[in-house]
Amino acid sequence: MDGIGDGIGGKPEAGAAEGRARRFRLWHRDIAQAAHAIGKPEFPLCLETALRQLVSFQMMNGFAYSHDGVASDLCSERVVGTRAMIVDRYLAGSYVLDPFFDALHRFSADTLLVMRRIAPDRFAETEYFRQHYGATGIVDEIGFILKLRHVDAILSLSRMGAERPFSARDVRTLEDAAPLIRFLAERHWADHRKPGAARTVAAASLSNPALTRRENEIVSLILKGHSSLSIAAVLDLSPNTVKVHRRQIYAKLRISSQAELFHLFLG
Repeated sequence: MDGIGDGIGGKPEAGAAEGRARRFRLWHRDIAQAAHAIGKPEFPLCLETALRQLVSFQMMNGFAYSHDGVASDLCSERVVGTRAMIVDRYLAGSYVLDPFFDALHRFSADTLLVMRRIAPDRFAETEYFRQHYGATGIVDEIGFILKLRHVDAILSLSRMGAERPFSARDVRTLEDAAPLIRFLAERHWADHRKPGAARTVAAASLSNPALTRRENEIVSLILKGHSSLSIAAVLDLSPNTVKVHRRQIYAKLRISSQAELFHLFLG
């Protein structure tokens, strides 16, 4: 978004100012339309249109999470790409490895979630990352936490393909707009509920009866993308103790890679 309008009307600075003023007017027009669309099917598209006046992105989607650990589709009608990759596989259980899902329990509702800030240190090396981000081409993601009557939810904006990650300026812009975005979204989706029948794998499924409680905790952190050092810090263990546990886990489960671990728990 930076530099739109540069060179128009003489000096680049003047052109940039005109571009910002135009986007400011369009933002107010479009966000007003979104407000009028609350409770109507067109609300998600109206909100998406308004947000595009602030920052560029390729996809807006959302998921809701009940307090007993069941995920449901909040807003994925316009998902780009293969639905099975982005939505069905996610709802089938892999959402328990999503840093945004973890963030619901770690951050206050007014926090704007930026994936690269909150993801574990080895997140990009995980099987979840390969299957979800690698396969769909998502390069960066920002999320708004929504507190609804029956569930919590996250509405996210993604950049994909050859696009650059969100800049610091993009993040500041969305942080400034976040209170209004949350206000409108929480009213539109206020009565969203989890599916009547449990269609998904509950968070508690990240466990195996062959492992001890501590070993299951370590498995969960490994699958989420934590290194041995990070696991040690989270569980207040020494890095060497974590490595010993890891070897024991792999031996008990008769596996030798994280990909096998992923498929054993979520395959």
